[in-house]
Amino acid sequence: YVDWLLTVPLLLIELILVMKLPQAETVSLGLKLGVASALMVACYPGEIQEDLAVRWFWWKLAMVPFCYVVLMLMVDLNEATSKQPSPAASRLVSAARYVTVVSWCTYPV
Repeated sequence: YVDWLLTVPLLLIELILVMKLPQAETVSLGLKLGVASALMVACYPGEIQEDLAVRWFWWKLAMVPFCYVVLMLMVDLNEATSKQPSPAASRLVSAARYVTVVSWCTYPV
């Protein structure tokens, strides 16, 4: 979870930075995605619980920021992807978004 706390927000922020968006949009998106991904770590107490009902509670709680990040990557960043300077850059950024979402689908399991 310490690794998750550091690497995931940085990965998402890096994805925003390579998009070369206007500074205000970059800061806004980076902050939203960074905070949301870090919030998933706050649900660590569920990992150390023996009671399954408590574990499911924490899992559901962790899914809220998880779904928010996936929604941001799939919907909100779709418009930003179209602002890329070239079609090739747009395809690469789009591929990075999709690969991130697909790889993240292993998290809830």
